[in-house]
Amino acid sequence: MSPHTSPLPHDPDTAYVIDPAGGCPHALNARLRAEHGDVAEVVLPGGVPGAVVLGHDALKEFLAHPGAAKDDRHFSALHDGTVPRDWPLRVFANAQGMHTADGEDHRRLRALVGRAFTARQVERLRPRVEQLTAALLDDLDRAAAASPDGVADLREHVALPLPMSVICELLGVDPEHRGRLHHLSDKVIVATDTTPAEAMAAARELVELMGTIAAARRETPGDDLTSALIAAREDGGDRLTEAELIGTMRLMLVAGHETTLNLISNAVRALCTHRDQLALVREGRAGWSDVVDETLRWDGPISWFPFRYPTRDLTVGGTVIARGTPVLAGYTAAGRDGAAHGPDADRFDLTRPTAARHLSFGHGAHYCVGAPLARLEATTALEQLFTRFPDLDLATPEDELPRQRSFIGNSVQALPVRPYPRRDRAAAPGRAAGNR
Repeated sequence: MSPHTSPLPHDPDTAYVIDPAGGCPHALNARLRAEHGDVAEVVLPGGVPGAVVLGHDALKEFLAHPGAAKDDRHFSALHDGTVPRDWPLRVFANAQGMHTADGEDHRRLRALVGRAFTARQVERLRPRVEQLTAALLDDLDRAAAASPDGVADLREHVALPLPMSVICELLGVDPEHRGRLHHLSDKVIVATDTTPAEAMAAARELVELMGTIAAARRETPGDDLTSALIAAREDGGDRLTEAELIGTMRLMLVAGHETTLNLISNAVRALCTHRDQLALVREGRAGWSDVVDETLRWDGPISWFPFRYPTRDLTVGGTVIARGTPVLAGYTAAGRDGAAHGPDADRFDLTRPTAARHLSFGHGAHYCVGAPLARLEATTALEQLFTRFPDLDLATPEDELPRQRSFIGNSVQALPVRPYPRRDRAAAPGRAAGNR
């Protein structure tokens, strides 16, 4: 071991015990970086020892390191009886699909999925994304007009249904399943304060519902990603197992809407509380893509994401992480790392030259395959929203918004906005009609 490295202490008295209810992560990230550096020992919900990588450069190195695996066979405690069967985070480790595969298996699955997310394929979706966004802004307008105080929930009316509709159309999911799918994915992936029984029940139902959707597409194939994955499985024999099919569908569904939901919500919050930065966009001194990148850096949609496992003792950021340790990727911590983004890393700044260096889409072989689609959805939503409602503002002080009860997801549970200034309340319905 190098004299410049130190092992994790694996001391429950010094490890940070993760609060399953989560909350705003930024003060905690700053404290852990100050106390522990780039890597901190944590105790995961359920009393399972783990680690989180907090520094930007350390996380970038770790995400691309050949000695950091995604396959849970490298998580020995998961299989030797140390971790209980009802551990609520087991769903992240046990899932089979592109996100938990390594090497050739990962390349095979990613090649199948990646065909739907090339730049050309995503650009073909632009008219549909623009059409959906315009219709959802109509819904937001109507909801605000019907409200006594002119307020509507932007997450409910825009930020959630836009990416959910797009990914469900891509996967060939019938509309009647969409509400239940979001409820279940929130229970399984986002709401980390659920009981083990609730998490396992939701995970089982989500797998069953994915199976129902796959069966419908197998019976009636269409021009959708699920049908294409099924055809690849059947044509290639062993190219895609049933578990891989369901796991990949679940990944696409969850990652395809939960992260973009938070991204849009966080960007709107940032712009409403930094009107000077919104003015830069309106003056042409910054673009909507700059808003997306700076939001991803400054207040990314995912805070600490599970898991990777060192296949041997691994030195990361000067700290040795023991083989088999479940490691979280600290995306929100890396985004505000002053060593990478400057001493003002806590400031939301669209002119920041390092914004595009964020890691919120990952890095290395597992870089988010849906990143181009997320960018399209977010930039379209933000541009149309602030063009149609130039005076849109938060209806609740930002620090009073209810946070997601999660240490994985990073956003708010609701985002009440006022599309029109209070003095224009009486004129709003007429203005809205004129905009449609």
